[in-house]
Amino acid sequence: MAAIEKALDQEAECSDVLHNISACRGAMDALMAEVIEGHIRFHILSPDGGATADQARAADDLITALRAYLK
Repeated sequence: MAAIEKALDQEAECSDVLHNISACRGAMDALMAEVIEGHIRFHILSPDGGATADQARAADDLITALRAYLK
């Protein structure tokens, strides 16, 4: 984010600003996926491994779909 602000303040080329925005968005999407995956695994499923095989499979399917969506 700081690089984007700096580029804007310095009136950098549009392509440079867009590249920085794209990189930031990718990083934020990856972080979002990690946080949501952790939430599913540790707050929706039982953190002690007490989930059924069907529940664990459903959670894995959801996480896979989430990661594909955020790419």
